[in-house]
Amino acid sequence: MIQYIRIPKGDAALMELAFSVRTDVFIIEQKVDPLLEMDEFDATANHYLALDGDKPIATARWRYTENGIKLERFAVLKDYRNGGSGSQILKMVLEDVLPLNEYTYLHAQLRAIPFYKRHGFETEGELFVEADIEHYKMHYNRS
Repeated sequence: MIQYIRIPKGDAALMELAFSVRTDVFIIEQKVDPLLEMDEFDATANHYLALDGDKPIATARWRYTENGIKLERFAVLKDYRNGGSGSQILKMVLEDVLPLNEYTYLHAQLRAIPFYKRHGFETEGELFVEADIEHYKMHYNRS
């Protein structure tokens, strides 16, 4: 059974599990520079983790920016994609951020756009490259 967790601030053990998912997905699989992937915002962001037993399988975070609330670092291990874990984590994040009534946005990799659209996000602006990967900015449609 998969367990979904809001990581308490300062819980180093759970953060390491979340980082292991991000390392597998972003650094190893997608070849993102580790200096871009692990950043100073990890210390202040709100983090989430999915565990299949003891195995970390998905993670995400959100943080305040000058533009609103930015959802980031959504990652699901390859063997667990399209199984609902990404949707469950996103639902948890939205449960926490939507009551804050702030502009909510993210930078979506091209292949993830249909996923975010199914959950109420819309693209805006032009295609851009971040960490050598094509993205679109997307915002949550509150209407």
